[in-house]
Amino acid sequence: MKALVFALFLASTAAVADDARQLVKLPPPAQDALREEMQGNLVALNEVLSLLAAGKVREAGEAAETKLGLSAMGRHRDKPFDARPGPHMPPAMHGIGMDGHKAASEFAAAAKTGDRDKALALLPNLTSGCVACHFSYRTR
Repeated sequence: MKALVFALFLASTAAVADDARQLVKLPPPAQDALREEMQGNLVALNEVLSLLAAGKVREAGEAAETKLGLSAMGRHRDKPFDARPGPHMPPAMHGIGMDGHKAASEFAAAAKTGDRDKALALLPNLTSGCVACHFSYRTR
């Protein structure tokens, strides 16, 4: 068992050493808030996909807007400065996040009309911001 744990440690250390993403150093409270938000976004994205798969296009649009879109911005505004991720991010990283909120709202607007094909066509825009950010930046 100890050998397995040691091997996993070495593998994870090598993976971090080879990680070419930009390290963004956030104050610990901001890092915690960002991680919580990203986990919530994954849950919300899963909900949107599940609703679409069930043919509930309008409901998928509602969920996308309230949980991922422009309506979801500002979740951290009431927190102390050190617990707000946005102000500590590089401008390009922050911009990707803003673009992601906009893409979610564009998807939501299409989905709320009930036009499944149009909503599906906009779905990659919703996830591309996630991919761009997570492939470009890391916080640890």
